[in-house]
Amino acid sequence: MSIHIVIDGYNLIRQSNALSALDRQDLQLGREALLDMLSAYKKIKRHTITVVFDGTNAPQFSQHKERIKGIKVKFSRRGESADAVIKRMTAQLREKALVVSSDLDVIHFAASKGSATINSPGFEEKMAMAVYMDTKGMESEAAEGWVPTTKKKGPGRRLSKKKRRSRVKIKKL
Repeated sequence: MSIHIVIDGYNLIRQSNALSALDRQDLQLGREALLDMLSAYKKIKRHTITVVFDGTNAPQFSQHKERIKGIKVKFSRRGESADAVIKRMTAQLREKALVVSSDLDVIHFAASKGSATINSPGFEEKMAMAVYMDTKGMESEAAEGWVPTTKKKGPGRRLSKKKRRSRVKIKKL
């Protein structure tokens, strides 16, 4: 099952130390830096990614939908917030979506629709780790092979099916 990552663009930019510095200089610089990071991540992981921005700060020439470097970019309409667009997309995609936001209202709505969620700093960390592992050419743990042991791993109680699915999606990041 493929994952469709839906990102609250300005939320991720303003939660990131590196991107927020560029955002304070110029709004367009912050957006471009985010799209550069996401395109590098997309080359490694191949997930479908959609970034949603508030339309009030949209560039004059942009339409409400466009594709930049393989990343689908959406700007909300006038009078509509990016959160409303994300909620509408989440309601359509349901369990296929992974929502990236630190906005609790968006996170709770996405979770109620069966989507997995991750906060913005957590996703930025996963993105940086994927790029780092790709550039260093590190091997995954599976390549090391199985080491026999009698030690039990994990909790004695199994997580709910919903939480297990969410955990699988986040591990794929």
